[in-house]
Amino acid sequence: MTNPIDRCRLVLVTPDIADATALAAVTRDALRGGDVASVIIPQHDLDEKSFQKRCEALISVVQAAGAAALVAGDSRVAGRVRPDGLHLEVGPTAMAEAVARHAPGLIVGGGNARERHAALSIGESQPDYVMFGSINGDIKPEPHAKNIALAEWWADMIEIPCLVMGGTSIAFVEEMAQTRAEFIAFGKAVFSVPAEAPRIVAEINAMLDEKAPRFDR
Repeated sequence: MTNPIDRCRLVLVTPDIADATALAAVTRDALRGGDVASVIIPQHDLDEKSFQKRCEALISVVQAAGAAALVAGDSRVAGRVRPDGLHLEVGPTAMAEAVARHAPGLIVGGGNARERHAALSIGESQPDYVMFGSINGDIKPEPHAKNIALAEWWADMIEIPCLVMGGTSIAFVEEMAQTRAEFIAFGKAVFSVPAEAPRIVAEINAMLDEKAPRFDR
């Protein structure tokens, strides 16, 4: 998850569309909407073989758009499909093992840290980013208040980039960006109506261009 832009960037979480080709088309269209740092590909309820097929359909699309493709959860699938990274919602021990095994060849990050001590423990293994919130956590319009508070605390104190998960509405983009998190993530807010995804990505980027704090590089 490189960050050449001097403000918070968007991360997308792909939806659970059964047909891999259709999902790839929806994702391709969304990426045409504007800057996206990375795309996280969750397994949802797929078996390993189906998840691998989904990843194979998506990764080339994501990479062609200049974003990083991150496989969520399954390191075995990740080892077969040549993604840019691995997103893990795990504790400190498992994160340390993943970083030791897969970095620096792959981006390795995540955590879903729910309080400060857990976040710091995850950060000790030097992942590429720490996430506040779960990629399946967009169940309300607003981001979870605890995740906002943790991202603000982390961004003020720790050099490792952080990612904060949003809710089902993009109305809170400015609030999320004001934490000074390097990345904000949306799933349902972008993809609930697939035809609208490019417009929503463009709208998020316009809000970030206008409202997000600038970082010193």
